[in-house]
Order: sequence, then structure tokens, then C-alpha cells
Amino acid sequence: MSSQKSSLMSIERVLIDGQWRVSSGSQVFQSINPATRAPLPREYPVSDWAEVERAILAAAQVSRELQNAPGERFASFLERFAERIDARAGEFIATANQETGLPVEPRLKIAELPRTTNQLRQAAAAARDGGWSLPTIDTKNNIRSRLAAIGPVVVFGPNNFPFAFNSAAGGDFAAAVAAGNPVIAKGHSSHPSTTRLFAEEAFEAVRESGLPPAFVQLIYRTSHADGCRLVSHPSIGASGYTGARETGLVLKEAADRAGKPIYLELSSINPICVLPGAVAERSDELAAEFTTSCLMGTGQFCTNPGLVLLLASSQTESFMSAVRAKFEGAPIGTMLSAGVLRNFESGIQSLIAAGAEVLTGGQAGGGSGFSYRNTLLKVSGDKFLLSPHALQTEAFGNSSLFVIAKDEAQMLAILAELEGNLTGAIYSAKDGQDDALYSRIEPVLRVRVGRLINDKMPTGVAVSPAMNHGGPFPATGHPGFTAVGIPASMRRFSMLQCYDSVRQHRLPPELQDKNPRPGLWRSIDGQCSQADLG
Repeated sequence: MSSQKSSLMSIERVLIDGQWRVSSGSQVFQSINPATRAPLPREYPVSDWAEVERAILAAAQVSRELQNAPGERFASFLERFAERIDARAGEFIATANQETGLPVEPRLKIAELPRTTNQLRQAAAAARDGGWSLPTIDTKNNIRSRLAAIGPVVVFGPNNFPFAFNSAAGGDFAAAVAAGNPVIAKGHSSHPSTTRLFAEEAFEAVRESGLPPAFVQLIYRTSHADGCRLVSHPSIGASGYTGARETGLVLKEAADRAGKPIYLELSSINPICVLPGAVAERSDELAAEFTTSCLMGTGQFCTNPGLVLLLASSQTESFMSAVRAKFEGAPIGTMLSAGVLRNFESGIQSLIAAGAEVLTGGQAGGGSGFSYRNTLLKVSGDKFLLSPHALQTEAFGNSSLFVIAKDEAQMLAILAELEGNLTGAIYSAKDGQDDALYSRIEPVLRVRVGRLINDKMPTGVAVSPAMNHGGPFPATGHPGFTAVGIPASMRRFSMLQCYDSVRQHRLPPELQDKNPRPGLWRSIDGQCSQADLG
């Protein structure tokens, strides 16, 4: 909740135009420790429009200064930033634990913080190499093109990954910087202190690497109206947003009206099809694997398996009973915030209203702080097909919905009603008995998910050049892009620049006849080559 400013001495500063400044906004807010439900002591400002626009104009000036800057400049910053994070790791982990309730080990210390610095270093390598820009040369017509920085990028971070998707250090930040863009980080209200720490280290890394001081800026919160003005401002190049569907679509509408690219990660239930042969072959193993995946992090992952499609049988009933027992015996985790708990309760009630039956859970409480009992629901295929949209409501947390098809034809009909998702998984028998059914359902599922998975749960996203962390709407705002996987994720924050009959010395180095870097691949007259021209 926001409130009026109390004392300037107690309010954290914003990072605007190369300086940590007292905010001109009149409202403040505090984050809440979700494990205790108690407010944390620091107050953070809600920036007014004058402050937001000052950040935009400063970023635009930096963007002009860095036009055609070599990738080495951005690589040096990213590497130094990663080093500084590593040196302050203990403080990052303790702060994020307080603000999110996520466990120190293995989540924050072993998994997420190392992944974050690894992303920064991967982005640095891609910036230095330059191949991400796809330099293309047509010698006959003397036309050359490349991808290059699009301009200032706004990054909106989510609540569930305080490190790896943080607006001032996460995947979108790394991709935007590696592509040569200054970043305005819009922090998440659930973990402002964690984001402030990242901005402090980024600011020092900017100074040490010789980039303009306003290369990285930070605001913590704006009004909804000012958020729309921000993403649609003429001087903004693009925006990246990870969060709730409703808010993301409001921002998209504003950006679309102004013709500004915005890349959204919104909502996904990540369907899993468990075929009959797999259930018969390894039911207990699947029950344990599914429970671990679904309840990990209290289910607060964008790739959490929220819908399981099965064929009706006695073996399916036994499988569901085994999962139910494991859910009831598993610890009940802490949710990220009061808002997450409130939205989760609403999602569960929407599923019940649409015809889902509660197998276990379905009530708030049972754990520390903001918590809700591990919840399993079930619905028949007939009922699902009567209300397919309502029964795909995302309940972001420790729950999942079993959908029981009466036959293979109904399973296909259910798959055909699925909305776009980040992932979709199919479990099949190892001896091949499910292969015929797999070949029928895979084409239907394939076009509804960004990442197709076999015999593996979806929770977790590898930081790999081949990864697609994207998918059809409503998983994202555009099915052609990924938020994870360098260099592909960098291309969201770029524009295609074409040079027609431009003299050699006026061309960017990677488009000149002489290849500027050993190992840089260029497309020359339709052939990939590392050679010089002429």
C-alpha cells in the first residue's frame, strides 16, 4: 500500500540521470516480509511523471552517445557487474530472502544467483562476439544490413524471481544491455531493496567501465497511468515486461498505440499429457516427479504444471490417489505476497465455479505467513469442454488441475481448446506402446506451446542458446521471441538497420569489407563466411 511521505531521511533514493536523487514523488511504499506478514523498515518512493520523464530523456541522450559503440564496451560492463554481484552475494541473498520468503538454499544461493551472473557473462560474450547482429552483405547490389540497438529499454521485473528476472540485473536487462541499449529498470514492489542493491552495483560497474553515468537508471514504482506513458514515450525504444496478464495487456495497449515494441510474459498453465502406457509403467515415479515439480517454490514458477491431461482408467485413479497423498504429506510453502495469495484464492474459486472438484486442499493457511494448502482439483473431459476458458484460469501457486478424458478423441478435443503456453509436456511409455497416440496429439499440442518437452517436468528454464522461454498468447505477447536464451533474447531489443550504397568508411565495422573480428560469421551473398571481402 502507498502512503504519503513521512520523512525524507527514511526514504530511499532513485537512480536518475547518473545520480542517486531524492524523489520528487509524494507517495511512498514498503515491502512486506511474506513469512511474517510484517512491513520491512525501508520506505521507497512512487515516482511522479516529471521524474520518469527525466529518466527517459537521460536515457535517450545516452543512446545517442553510444550509437555504433563496439560490443566490447557493453561486454566489459556486464562482466564487471557480474563480478561485483558475486562479491556482495551474501547481502543479496539475505535481502531477497527477507523480501520474498524464498529459501536461501538451494533456491537463492545455489540456483538463482549463480544463474543470474551466468546470464550476464553469457550476454557479455555475445556482445563481444557480435554475431547476434546477423551482419548480411549483398555485394552485387552493395546493400548491407545488421541488427543494432533500438534505443532506451524499460524493464519491468516480476515478483517470483528477485535475481534471475530482476529489472536491474536479470535476463531482459542483460539482453538489452548486450544489444547496446541503456536500461530504465522499473523495480517490483515486492522486492525493492533487492533491486536497489543491484542498481548500486550496476551504477559502480557503469563508472568503472567508462559508460555514460545514466546508462542504468532505477525507479521503484509509478502510477498505472505513468507506466503507460513510459512504455509509449517517443524516446523509448522498447520494453520488456514479466508479470500479471491484466497489467501487461494494459501496457501493451499503450505501447501498441504508439508503435512501440513491448515483449510480454504473461500467463501459462503448462499442460502435461500423461499417456496410458506411462501411467501403467511408472505411476509411482511420475507421482513423485509431478509433486516435486508442482510444489517447488510453492508453485510460483511461470513453468509450473497447472493442468494434467489423462485418460480415464483404474490406473489413472490410482495415480491421482498417489499424487493426492504426496500433496497432503508435503510441506506448505510461503507465498510471495498478500497479492499473490489473494489472486491464487481467486483462481481456485474460479476453477471450482467452472466445475472443478477439490481432491485436497482448497483452503488458505497451513504454513508460515501468506500460505495456502497444497491443492489438487479434478474435472471430467465433458465438463472441461463446456467451459474450456474458465477451466484454464491460472492459479499461480501450489495447485494443479487433473482433466480426465473419456477416450482418445476427447483428449484431442481438449488439447484443441488449450490457449497458448510457455511449455507443454508429454509422458509416454518407454516400450513404445504410446507412440501411436503420441503421433496424434503432438501436432495439436506443438502449436500451442513454445517449448515441447518429453518425459520431463516443465519447472525450470535452462539458460541455453537453444532455449525458447516464450510461446503463443497468452503465454507471451508474441510467439516469435524468447525471454531466455542468448543471443536470441537480445534481438527483441534491436532494430534492423540497412545501408544502401554507403561508403566503406561510413559503414559499421561488421559491414565493411574487412571482417573486424576473427571468428565473426557474416552472411555474404547467401553464404556464411568469416572471410574479408575483395
